[in-house]
Amino acid sequence: MKRSVLSSRMVLTIAALLFGLPFLPLVVASFSFRWHWPDLLPGAWLWDARGTTPFPVGWDYLFSPISGLGPAFLNTMTIGVATSLLAAFIALPAAYTLARHRFRGKEAVEFFLLVPVIVPQIAVGIGMLLLFIRLGIARTYTGIVLAHLVPTLPYSVRILTSVFQNLDPDYEEQARTLGASRMQAFRRVVLPMVLPGLVTALLFGFLISANVFLLTFLISGGRLETLPTMLFQFIESGAPLDATTAGLVLIVSAPGLVFLVLSDLLTGDPVAIGRTTLVQDAKQ
Repeated sequence: MKRSVLSSRMVLTIAALLFGLPFLPLVVASFSFRWHWPDLLPGAWLWDARGTTPFPVGWDYLFSPISGLGPAFLNTMTIGVATSLLAAFIALPAAYTLARHRFRGKEAVEFFLLVPVIVPQIAVGIGMLLLFIRLGIARTYTGIVLAHLVPTLPYSVRILTSVFQNLDPDYEEQARTLGASRMQAFRRVVLPMVLPGLVTALLFGFLISANVFLLTFLISGGRLETLPTMLFQFIESGAPLDATTAGLVLIVSAPGLVFLVLSDLLTGDPVAIGRTTLVQDAKQ
């Protein structure tokens, strides 16, 4: 058992290093002012360059009013929260039905839910743009949230379907035999038991929405800026990585890291941020 625990720790350590190493140059670059190849470290740092240039650079620029980071961050949060809540609201009854009932055309429905993941987003985005222009919701928050449902909803349904499939239906049946209605049994018995999975679906939905660029750009027409669209403006010119772009990449990556921590804290899943059940068993 100790050998197995040691092997698991080594594998997790290697995985953590492979995940974290790409971020190390970004962290260094975000605090640099001048970093040329083949220097291993920047020739000038941000704090050394302050006052030597009339324009803010790096983190100073990102957190200044002229960068537009604040509105982009607020738009990302607003759209992400709205998308994840709407996706969970739709996915909850859909996943319950798919997990507990058999009906004609069930396989077709499951396949249809995978179509947005299989079909390229450019095709889906153009089709939705033509539809939303006719409906008058293009370049609006409503249109962008509905567009973000396309990549978000399939994952939310899949997560919650798996949760319902692993939940013993006898709990609900026992509540029904004790006089609870179907809605009461679902609200007081089933929903509390699937709450960790629901939280995971919400967090995952927010994470997907916060990283959608193409659909946001198409539906908004480039007029409503989020963190991904803001990042695209910095990298589309193909210029070398500078401190401002490196810092913005770290900010865009932050929701994923927050997602891992929150999923661990809220769902109680010990595997979420690297601990294993083998370690717990060894301690017991």
